[in-house]
Amino acid sequence: MSFLDTRVPAVLLRIDQNPFHHGTLGAVRSLGRAGVEVHVVADAVRSPVHRSRYVHRMHPPPLPGASPDDVLAVLRRVAGLIARPAVLVPMDDAGAVAVARLRDALTPSYLLPAMPPALPERVADKAELAAVCASADVPHPLTLVPDSAAEAAADARRLGLPLVAKWSRPWLLPAGSGLRSTVLVRSEQQARELCLRTGEAGSRLLLQAYLPPGPDRDWFFHGYADHAGTVRAGGPGRKELAWPRGAGLTAVGRWTPNPQVRAAAERLVGALGYRGVLDLDFRRCGTTGRYHLLDFNPRPGAQFRLFADGAGLDVVRALHLDLTGRPLPDGVPVPGRTFVVENYAPLAALRTAPGGRELAWYARDDRGPGWAMWAQWCRHVSRRLRERIGAGTPAPAPAPIPRAASPSLTDDEKASS
Repeated sequence: MSFLDTRVPAVLLRIDQNPFHHGTLGAVRSLGRAGVEVHVVADAVRSPVHRSRYVHRMHPPPLPGASPDDVLAVLRRVAGLIARPAVLVPMDDAGAVAVARLRDALTPSYLLPAMPPALPERVADKAELAAVCASADVPHPLTLVPDSAAEAAADARRLGLPLVAKWSRPWLLPAGSGLRSTVLVRSEQQARELCLRTGEAGSRLLLQAYLPPGPDRDWFFHGYADHAGTVRAGGPGRKELAWPRGAGLTAVGRWTPNPQVRAAAERLVGALGYRGVLDLDFRRCGTTGRYHLLDFNPRPGAQFRLFADGAGLDVVRALHLDLTGRPLPDGVPVPGRTFVVENYAPLAALRTAPGGRELAWYARDDRGPGWAMWAQWCRHVSRRLRERIGAGTPAPAPAPIPRAASPSLTDDEKASS
């Protein structure tokens, strides 16, 4: 018998159209294996997720850049089809921000954590993150927000080169603009030119001190803050391999105890009154040894299944249990467990894993998404190679599909992301 309330379905919302978003598949499997009816509001045309045996039904998502009213209309339509309250799980920042804004309109059709409606937008906004960190005494790289191109050049001189440039609300970046959420800036002129595109980007440009990557420097924390504000499930993990190397998403991660990272996460939750699932990214400064918060994502991270404990609890199951009034079991942590994204780290997927391992795509009880992913990935690689050859340039490893609202850096832009 499942320890989750299987009478209550779950609805996963993903607005971005990244077909290789393995975190959505992880949530489908986590809830579906526990007997929960899982509905997915996401692009089904290109995504291998729809091949999962644990998907009850796919629903058309809001379009990228959809207004809150558009998101509300889609979720109300899905609620009408389900015809009973469901736990709603946003899987990207755009969805998390929209759902928080719409909380009053979505209840009672959906069960959602109780917190200030503006809080997810505040923590996801990279320009606001410095103030968020200051309120909780959590280190954060020195960040400046220029008001003009001239000020951007002056800020670049103050911070020193290279530096990191970010758009504060990357989920607003228009498709086809060529703008990326994070870039490594190597000149004052580059900073000036980026600032001139602020109107096009849809949010403020911020310039940030560069923390170089290195061994044992990139960390993350996944957790669930329950109705009382206690951080449950999840834990700290170390990014052992990123795609691209030195920046970008986690290709190989390991569950690794780190009291400093956990303490920082708990301070943030307490200072903000945050409730729900959170995914935090840290980089350790090689000079001071301090862990600087780089990103606060108000939703499940793509590798959240790394932290499935001895009781089978992860952050998505914790959310479902808490919102349906059921107790969360106290499972034994599994430090040393690894998570591997096969298309980004195929060799790591073949190595032995004494501490236990979960793959992002392949699962013995759910093989369809893995086969579909490889077919689509091969087409993606072939297309990228043809584009490179057609352009008359050498054909390096294909660029990865960016994670939700957070395009990855290229290999020569290894900066905090």
